[in-house]
Amino acid sequence: MPVQLLITIGVIIVGLWLLLYIFPISLWITAQFSGVRVNLMTLVFMRFRKVPPGLIVKSMILAAKAGIPDISVEMLETHYLAKGNLVAVIKALIMADKANLKLDFKQATAIDLAGRDVLDAVKVSVTPYMVLVPAITAVSMDGIQLIAVARVTVRSNLQQLVGGAGEETIKARVAQGIISRIGMATSYKFILENPESISRQVLENGLDAGTAFQILSIDIADIDIGQNIGSMLQIDQASADLSIAKAKAEERRAMAVANEQEMIARIQEARAKVILAEAQIPAALSGAFRTGNLVAGIDFKKDQPAKKSTTAKK
Repeated sequence: MPVQLLITIGVIIVGLWLLLYIFPISLWITAQFSGVRVNLMTLVFMRFRKVPPGLIVKSMILAAKAGIPDISVEMLETHYLAKGNLVAVIKALIMADKANLKLDFKQATAIDLAGRDVLDAVKVSVTPYMVLVPAITAVSMDGIQLIAVARVTVRSNLQQLVGGAGEETIKARVAQGIISRIGMATSYKFILENPESISRQVLENGLDAGTAFQILSIDIADIDIGQNIGSMLQIDQASADLSIAKAKAEERRAMAVANEQEMIARIQEARAKVILAEAQIPAALSGAFRTGNLVAGIDFKKDQPAKKSTTAKK
Protein backbone atom coordinates (compact mmCIF):
# COMPACT_ATOMS: atom_id res chain seq x y z
CA MET A 1 0.00 0.00 0.00
CA PRO A 2 2.70 2.56 0.80
CA VAL A 3 4.37 1.80 -2.54
CA GLN A 4 1.15 2.42 -4.46
CA LEU A 5 0.66 5.65 -2.53
CA LEU A 6 4.11 6.84 -3.46
CA ILE A 7 3.50 5.99 -7.10
CA THR A 8 0.21 7.83 -7.04
CA ILE A 9 1.77 10.88 -5.47
CA GLY A 10 4.57 10.79 -8.05
CA VAL A 11 2.10 10.54 -10.90
CA ILE A 12 0.15 13.47 -9.52
CA ILE A 13 3.29 15.60 -9.16
CA VAL A 14 4.45 14.78 -12.71
CA GLY A 15 0.98 15.47 -14.03
CA LEU A 16 0.83 18.83 -12.27
CA TRP A 17 4.29 19.69 -13.59
CA LEU A 18 3.29 18.81 -17.12
CA LEU A 19 0.06 20.73 -16.72
CA LEU A 20 1.83 23.81 -15.44
CA TYR A 21 4.51 23.43 -18.13
CA ILE A 22 1.98 23.22 -20.92
CA PHE A 23 -0.30 25.80 -19.35
CA PRO A 24 2.02 28.51 -17.96
CA ILE A 25 -0.60 29.95 -15.64
CA SER A 26 1.88 31.79 -13.44
CA LEU A 27 3.42 33.49 -16.51
CA TRP A 28 -0.03 34.42 -17.74
CA ILE A 29 -0.90 35.91 -14.35
CA THR A 30 2.34 37.92 -14.36
CA ALA A 31 1.52 39.30 -17.79
CA GLN A 32 -1.99 40.25 -16.71
CA PHE A 33 -0.75 42.15 -13.67
CA SER A 34 1.90 43.88 -15.81
CA GLY A 35 -0.68 45.27 -18.18
CA VAL A 36 0.13 42.92 -21.05
CA ARG A 37 -2.85 41.18 -22.60
CA VAL A 38 -1.78 37.69 -23.66
CA ASN A 39 -4.09 34.77 -24.29
CA LEU A 40 -3.32 31.67 -22.24
CA MET A 41 -3.87 29.41 -25.22
CA THR A 42 -1.36 31.49 -27.19
CA LEU A 43 1.22 30.71 -24.53
CA VAL A 44 0.29 27.03 -24.74
CA PHE A 45 0.72 26.94 -28.50
CA MET A 46 4.13 28.61 -28.15
CA ARG A 47 5.35 25.42 -26.46
CA PHE A 48 4.48 23.41 -29.55
CA ARG A 49 6.16 25.99 -31.82
CA LYS A 50 9.32 25.76 -29.69
CA VAL A 51 9.09 29.39 -28.67
CA PRO A 52 9.87 30.18 -25.00
CA PRO A 53 6.78 31.93 -23.56
CA GLY A 54 8.84 33.46 -20.77
CA LEU A 55 11.03 35.36 -23.24
CA ILE A 56 8.04 36.64 -25.20
CA VAL A 57 6.18 37.76 -22.06
CA LYS A 58 9.31 39.38 -20.62
CA SER A 59 9.88 41.31 -23.88
CA MET A 60 6.24 42.39 -23.97
CA ILE A 61 6.41 43.62 -20.38
CA LEU A 62 9.62 45.61 -21.08
CA ALA A 63 8.08 47.23 -24.15
CA ALA A 64 4.83 48.03 -22.33
CA LYS A 65 6.55 49.56 -19.31
CA ALA A 66 8.81 51.67 -21.58
CA GLY A 67 5.88 52.90 -23.60
CA ILE A 68 6.96 51.31 -26.89
CA PRO A 69 3.78 51.08 -29.00
CA ASP A 70 2.68 48.75 -31.80
CA ILE A 71 4.46 45.61 -30.62
CA SER A 72 2.47 42.41 -30.67
CA VAL A 73 3.12 38.86 -29.53
CA GLU A 74 3.11 37.67 -33.14
CA MET A 75 5.84 40.14 -34.07
CA LEU A 76 8.06 39.03 -31.21
CA GLU A 77 7.45 35.38 -31.94
CA THR A 78 8.24 35.86 -35.64
CA HIS A 79 11.53 37.60 -34.86
CA TYR A 80 12.53 34.84 -32.43
CA LEU A 81 11.78 32.15 -35.01
CA ALA A 82 13.97 34.10 -37.48
CA LYS A 83 16.90 33.63 -35.05
CA GLY A 84 16.79 37.22 -33.84
CA ASN A 85 17.89 38.63 -30.48
CA LEU A 86 14.67 39.81 -28.88
CA VAL A 87 16.22 41.22 -25.72
CA ALA A 88 18.72 43.33 -27.67
CA VAL A 89 15.98 44.65 -29.98
CA ILE A 90 13.71 45.67 -27.09
CA LYS A 91 16.56 47.33 -25.19
CA ALA A 92 17.63 49.17 -28.36
CA LEU A 93 14.07 50.44 -28.88
CA ILE A 94 13.89 51.63 -25.28
CA MET A 95 17.26 53.43 -25.53
CA ALA A 96 16.33 55.04 -28.85
CA ASP A 97 12.99 56.18 -27.44
CA LYS A 98 14.65 57.78 -24.39
CA ALA A 99 17.22 59.50 -26.64
CA ASN A 100 14.53 60.77 -29.06
CA LEU A 101 16.00 58.76 -31.94
CA LYS A 102 13.82 57.63 -34.81
CA LEU A 103 13.79 53.84 -34.64
CA ASP A 104 10.83 51.50 -34.93
CA PHE A 105 10.49 47.77 -34.38
CA LYS A 106 10.77 46.94 -38.07
CA GLN A 107 14.06 48.82 -38.48
CA ALA A 108 15.46 47.37 -35.27
CA THR A 109 14.68 43.80 -36.30
CA ALA A 110 16.10 44.40 -39.78
CA ILE A 111 19.37 45.67 -38.25
CA ASP A 112 19.48 42.68 -35.91
CA LEU A 113 18.82 40.13 -38.65
CA ALA A 114 21.43 41.81 -40.88
CA GLY A 115 24.10 40.65 -38.45
CA ARG A 116 24.76 43.97 -36.75
CA ASP A 117 24.54 44.58 -33.03
CA VAL A 118 21.46 46.79 -32.87
CA LEU A 119 22.00 47.69 -29.23
CA ASP A 120 25.60 48.73 -29.89
CA ALA A 121 24.47 50.72 -32.95
CA VAL A 122 22.01 52.71 -30.84
CA LYS A 123 24.72 53.29 -28.21
CA VAL A 124 27.08 54.64 -30.88
CA SER A 125 24.30 56.85 -32.21
CA VAL A 126 23.70 58.25 -28.72
CA THR A 127 27.39 58.47 -27.79
CA PRO A 128 29.65 59.19 -30.82
CA TYR A 129 33.06 57.60 -30.91
CA MET A 130 36.35 58.34 -32.63
CA VAL A 131 37.72 56.45 -35.63
CA LEU A 132 41.51 56.37 -35.83
CA VAL A 133 42.70 56.88 -39.40
CA PRO A 134 46.20 55.51 -40.16
CA ALA A 135 48.96 57.99 -41.02
CA ILE A 136 48.31 59.50 -44.47
CA THR A 137 51.20 60.44 -46.75
CA ALA A 138 50.66 63.08 -49.44
CA VAL A 139 52.78 65.45 -51.54
CA SER A 140 52.08 69.15 -52.12
CA MET A 141 52.62 70.91 -55.44
CA ASP A 142 56.11 72.09 -54.42
CA GLY A 143 57.20 68.47 -53.99
CA ILE A 144 57.34 68.30 -50.18
CA GLN A 145 55.97 65.14 -48.56
CA LEU A 146 53.58 65.61 -45.63
CA ILE A 147 52.46 62.91 -43.21
CA ALA A 148 49.08 63.66 -41.61
CA VAL A 149 47.36 61.91 -38.71
CA ALA A 150 43.56 62.34 -38.60
CA ARG A 151 40.85 61.52 -36.09
CA VAL A 152 37.25 61.16 -37.29
CA THR A 153 34.32 61.46 -34.88
CA VAL A 154 31.27 59.53 -36.10
CA ARG A 155 27.96 58.26 -34.88
CA SER A 156 25.63 55.60 -36.23
CA ASN A 157 23.13 56.50 -38.92
CA LEU A 158 20.24 54.23 -37.97
CA GLN A 159 18.38 54.91 -41.21
CA GLN A 160 21.29 53.61 -43.33
CA LEU A 161 22.63 50.99 -40.96
CA VAL A 162 21.20 48.20 -43.13
CA GLY A 163 23.08 48.16 -46.44
CA GLY A 164 25.40 51.04 -45.52
CA ALA A 165 29.19 50.88 -45.81
CA GLY A 166 31.28 50.29 -42.73
CA GLU A 167 34.08 51.96 -40.85
CA GLU A 168 36.79 51.02 -43.35
CA THR A 169 34.99 53.00 -46.06
CA ILE A 170 35.03 56.08 -43.82
CA LYS A 171 38.78 55.69 -43.31
CA ALA A 172 39.44 55.26 -47.03
CA ARG A 173 37.33 58.29 -48.01
CA VAL A 174 38.91 60.53 -45.37
CA ALA A 175 42.39 59.47 -46.49
CA GLN A 176 41.46 60.19 -50.11
CA GLY A 177 40.13 63.64 -49.20
CA ILE A 178 43.25 64.56 -47.23
CA ILE A 179 45.55 63.41 -50.03
CA SER A 180 43.55 65.46 -52.54
CA ARG A 181 43.61 68.59 -50.36
CA ILE A 182 47.36 68.42 -49.70
CA GLY A 183 48.01 67.76 -53.38
CA MET A 184 46.13 70.95 -54.30
CA ALA A 185 48.27 73.14 -51.99
CA THR A 186 50.87 75.19 -53.83
CA SER A 187 53.18 75.11 -50.81
CA TYR A 188 53.52 72.78 -47.85
CA LYS A 189 53.80 75.83 -45.59
CA PHE A 190 50.15 76.67 -46.25
CA ILE A 191 49.07 73.25 -44.96
CA LEU A 192 51.25 73.60 -41.87
CA GLU A 193 49.78 77.02 -41.16
CA ASN A 194 46.16 76.05 -41.89
CA PRO A 195 45.50 72.41 -40.99
CA GLU A 196 41.83 73.22 -40.48
CA SER A 197 41.51 73.84 -44.22
CA ILE A 198 41.89 70.08 -44.70
CA SER A 199 39.06 69.29 -42.28
CA ARG A 200 36.78 71.92 -43.76
CA GLN A 201 37.18 70.81 -47.37
CA VAL A 202 36.99 67.11 -46.56
CA LEU A 203 33.76 67.59 -44.60
CA GLU A 204 32.23 69.53 -47.48
CA ASN A 205 32.68 66.52 -49.80
CA GLY A 206 30.00 64.49 -48.00
CA LEU A 207 32.19 61.48 -47.29
CA ASP A 208 29.54 59.76 -45.17
CA ALA A 209 27.10 59.33 -48.08
CA GLY A 210 25.98 55.73 -48.41
CA THR A 211 27.62 54.67 -45.14
CA ALA A 212 26.22 53.50 -41.83
CA PHE A 213 27.76 56.49 -40.05
CA GLN A 214 27.42 60.23 -39.87
CA ILE A 215 30.69 62.18 -39.71
CA LEU A 216 30.58 64.85 -37.02
CA SER A 217 34.12 66.18 -37.27
CA ILE A 218 37.53 65.50 -38.80
CA ASP A 219 40.46 66.61 -36.69
CA ILE A 220 44.05 66.75 -37.93
CA ALA A 221 46.00 65.57 -34.91
CA ASP A 222 49.50 65.95 -36.35
CA ILE A 223 51.34 66.86 -39.56
CA ASP A 224 54.99 65.94 -40.10
CA ILE A 225 57.30 66.89 -42.96
CA GLY A 226 58.70 63.96 -44.88
CA GLN A 227 61.10 63.84 -47.80
CA ASN A 228 61.56 66.34 -50.60
CA ILE A 229 59.96 64.22 -53.27
CA GLY A 230 60.23 66.99 -55.90
CA SER A 231 64.01 67.24 -55.63
CA MET A 232 64.35 63.47 -55.56
CA LEU A 233 62.30 63.22 -58.74
CA GLN A 234 64.42 65.94 -60.37
CA ILE A 235 67.60 64.13 -59.35
CA ASP A 236 66.23 60.88 -60.73
CA GLN A 237 65.19 62.64 -63.94
CA ALA A 238 68.64 64.25 -64.27
CA SER A 239 70.29 60.87 -63.70
CA ALA A 240 68.04 59.34 -66.32
CA ASP A 241 68.82 62.16 -68.79
CA LEU A 242 72.55 61.74 -68.08
CA SER A 243 72.32 58.02 -68.70
CA ILE A 244 70.46 58.66 -71.96
CA ALA A 245 73.07 61.22 -73.05
CA LYS A 246 75.90 58.81 -72.21
CA ALA A 247 74.16 56.08 -74.14
CA LYS A 248 73.73 58.35 -77.17
CA ALA A 249 77.38 59.52 -76.93
CA GLU A 250 78.52 55.91 -76.72
CA GLU A 251 76.36 55.14 -79.72
CA ARG A 252 77.96 58.00 -81.70
CA ARG A 253 81.45 56.90 -80.63
CA ALA A 254 80.72 53.35 -81.70
CA MET A 255 79.44 54.61 -85.05
CA ALA A 256 82.59 56.73 -85.51
CA VAL A 257 84.81 53.75 -84.68
CA ALA A 258 82.84 51.60 -87.09
CA ASN A 259 83.16 54.25 -89.84
CA GLU A 260 86.90 54.50 -89.17
CA GLN A 261 87.31 50.76 -89.44
CA GLU A 262 85.25 50.79 -92.62
CA MET A 263 87.48 53.50 -94.16
CA ILE A 264 90.61 51.55 -93.16
CA ALA A 265 89.14 48.48 -94.82
CA ARG A 266 88.42 50.50 -97.97
CA ILE A 267 92.01 51.83 -98.02
CA GLN A 268 93.36 48.31 -97.71
CA GLU A 269 91.03 47.22 -100.49
CA ALA A 270 92.24 50.07 -102.72
CA ARG A 271 95.87 49.20 -101.99
CA ALA A 272 95.17 45.61 -102.87
CA LYS A 273 93.66 46.70 -106.15
CA VAL A 274 96.74 48.88 -106.89
CA ILE A 275 99.08 46.00 -106.11
CA LEU A 276 97.00 43.73 -108.33
CA ALA A 277 97.15 46.28 -111.13
CA GLU A 278 100.95 46.68 -110.73
CA ALA A 279 101.33 42.91 -110.88
CA GLN A 280 99.54 42.89 -114.23
CA ILE A 281 101.99 45.43 -115.83
CA PRO A 282 104.91 42.99 -116.48
CA ALA A 283 102.53 40.49 -117.99
CA ALA A 284 101.12 43.19 -120.23
CA LEU A 285 104.62 44.31 -121.34
CA SER A 286 105.69 40.79 -122.11
CA GLY A 287 102.54 40.20 -124.12
CA ALA A 288 103.19 43.44 -126.01
CA PHE A 289 106.74 42.38 -126.82
CA ARG A 290 105.57 39.03 -128.04
CA THR A 291 102.93 40.49 -130.28
CA GLY A 292 105.22 43.25 -131.51
CA ASN A 293 102.83 45.95 -130.49
CA LEU A 294 105.42 47.64 -128.40
CA VAL A 295 108.04 47.77 -131.33
CA ALA A 296 105.53 48.96 -133.89
CA GLY A 297 104.64 51.81 -131.79
CA ILE A 298 108.27 53.18 -131.66
CA ASP A 299 109.93 55.22 -134.54
CA PHE A 300 113.58 54.10 -134.52
CA LYS A 301 114.59 56.44 -137.37
CA LYS A 302 114.09 59.47 -135.27
CA ASP A 303 116.41 58.08 -132.67
CA GLN A 304 119.27 56.93 -135.14
CA PRO A 305 121.80 59.46 -136.50
CA ALA A 306 121.67 60.29 -140.24
CA LYS A 307 124.18 58.50 -142.56
CA LYS A 308 126.81 60.62 -144.34
CA SER A 309 126.48 60.82 -148.13
CA THR A 310 129.38 59.07 -149.91
CA THR A 311 128.57 60.83 -153.14
CA ALA A 312 129.25 64.23 -151.74
CA LYS A 313 132.67 63.15 -150.54
CA LYS A 314 133.65 61.98 -153.91
